Amino acid sequence: MTATAHPSSAPLPLAGIRILDFSNLLPGPLASLLLAEAGAEVIKIERLGTGDEMRGYPPAWGDASGNFALLNRGKTSLCLDLKDEGDRAHARALARSADVLIEQFRPGVMARLGLDYATLRDDNARLIYCSITGYGQSGERALKAGHDLNYMAETGLLGLTRSAEGAPVLPQVLAADIGAGAYPAVINILLALQQRAVSGCGCHIDVAMCDNLFTFAYWGLSAGLAGGRWPRPGGELTTGGSPRYRIYRTSDGEYLAAAPIEDRFWRIFCDGIGLPEADRDDSADPVSTIRKVAERIATRTAAEWRERFAGVDACVSIVESLQDGFSNPDFAGHGLFDRTVSARGFTMPALPVPVANCLREADKQRPFPDFDPVQRRKQWSPRGDPAQ
Repeated sequence: MTATAHPSSAPLPLAGIRILDFSNLLPGPLASLLLAEAGAEVIKIERLGTGDEMRGYPPAWGDASGNFALLNRGKTSLCLDLKDEGDRAHARALARSADVLIEQFRPGVMARLGLDYATLRDDNARLIYCSITGYGQSGERALKAGHDLNYMAETGLLGLTRSAEGAPVLPQVLAADIGAGAYPAVINILLALQQRAVSGCGCHIDVAMCDNLFTFAYWGLSAGLAGGRWPRPGGELTTGGSPRYRIYRTSDGEYLAAAPIEDRFWRIFCDGIGLPEADRDDSADPVSTIRKVAERIATRTAAEWRERFAGVDACVSIVESLQDGFSNPDFAGHGLFDRTVSARGFTMPALPVPVANCLREADKQRPFPDFDPVQRRKQWSPRGDPAQ
């Protein structure tokens, strides 16, 4: 989100909200990170002895994981052995003071531990209980293991991204974990908090990442259900079937991303690449137009095209590396990387998250939790810091 003034006198929107986060890896921890950035107190429940699996993922950052540090900024860690009766009782006691619980186990696991929603609701009727799974709480696939790539494949989204050879292209964005897992969890938790403010009651939120991916396919569903023609890989506007939404190779082996969909942008783009008027009508033979545009793009380097389209409204971009994107001063000017995560003398920019600055703490440096098994069963006050 872009930088805005922080109203120092205003309370943070989630101040006083306590969240117990039993999840690990990406979807749940990212969801609780967003809530922590808005002022919630997040107690991260980690497995005794090993902790969150993400702690062992590369790259190493000192004696920690860079991934873990980015995803768990501003949280507090508590190690518990949920197979131990005493630790389970401690977790249940903590849930009595919680507003939100996030868990990411397969269906049935929390019930076997005596930490399911039905059980905890008896102790705390105001508890908002959010379960994040691949396939939801019921159905034939509910207990099936899966990752982002599996969910993309099973919903048909992966099948729409194919290379020139016809093979699906491996996505570099974890759309299911983030867009269909973490973000829906946050949205529904916030809605449930608003509902609870009126009703006084909590609820159980079931976030199924595979199900939520269909939202990303709204255009394809419209084409199939309303138009009677399901999208074809390489055959539609956004799947490679149009010269107006393509990636073109430049003369130096770099790539140009062109998305001049509207006619006004298409005209400017064609003028910019010097495409003859006779070749601009892409309605009759888009494949031919694609070929002719590609031939024009291949005559110049990426740097030359960057200069040619600088300041021109044509929806044209050079495909940048992540490092170059991060180094772009325009993003830094938005304050994206002003906040930091720190621990043991190490500091790096915090993960940019879509929470407006006016809704976040003014303090821009926050640590991530150390892994300390000694914290097992540490007592917590009703709100705020753990009791000493």
